[in-house]
Amino acid sequence: MVNLNVGFISLSLADFFSDSSHSQIAQIRMNRILVMALAGISIPTSGFLLQEYFQNPLAGPSVLGITSVASLSVAFYIFFFHDFALPEFLQNGFISIAAVTGSILMMLVLISFSNTFQDKSFLIIFGFLVSALAGAVVALLQLYADNQSLKNYILWSYGANQQVSNYQLIILSVIVFIGLMVSFRTIKPLIGNTLGIQYAQSFGVNLTQLKYLIIISSSLLSASITAFLGPVLFIGIVVPHFCRMIWNPAQLWHQWILNMLLGIFIMELFSVISELIQLPMNVITSLFGIPVILLMLIKSRR
Repeated sequence: MVNLNVGFISLSLADFFSDSSHSQIAQIRMNRILVMALAGISIPTSGFLLQEYFQNPLAGPSVLGITSVASLSVAFYIFFFHDFALPEFLQNGFISIAAVTGSILMMLVLISFSNTFQDKSFLIIFGFLVSALAGAVVALLQLYADNQSLKNYILWSYGANQQVSNYQLIILSVIVFIGLMVSFRTIKPLIGNTLGIQYAQSFGVNLTQLKYLIIISSSLLSASITAFLGPVLFIGIVVPHFCRMIWNPAQLWHQWILNMLLGIFIMELFSVISELIQLPMNVITSLFGIPVILLMLIKSRR
């Protein structure tokens, strides 16, 4: 309700249910609330699954490079294929396909390297290196891009949640729903995985299937939000950390539900702050997430 009433123009309840002069603005605000709720569900769930699978509290779609590679895939689409004469819903679909493809490729690389490194903390370093490489390639593409493509990419990277259209919201909802259905199937096997590989195998947990379910669900959830909101950084790490502080020990089912609820609250709050102070969403999430992760490192060091 607070988010609905934040903006340059004051709206009444009739603007949301009748055809008035401010109905279009009311629709934009409603889409803003819905897309923030979807982001609050998707990003923390993706981070929660990755942290439980890798058994590392710093694992997340932004730190492991998944978000960066998804952003690179979207950049390739915007700079090279965005000028094609396609209907809006097809363009939105291709943006989603590009982001999901990039994130799945990155997850496959991470899984393959997880079998090589004995210490899974090396995956964090590897993710930072991939993020730096993806950022360098995007900077190179921006250097040679035309003005309109560069403008489209910058607007996308700022995470302009108020620009999400009805078509984009439908596509995003479908991808998030599929990702949640896949993640639902990972919770029970993850319970056995957290107790050790031998314990999980003795209870019939298919570790190979679990690995690929984690890949698919995390990639779909993180890439879908990246496709339409830009790279939402650090939320996938911070929200699961807060949930463990609020309720620990707890069953993974309870932690998963708590991650979604707290994620929705935080993203709606950041949306309100973004509208009030006119800062991009990604700037706010970074200003919030970086100090929290630094405190996490100091706490674990002690």
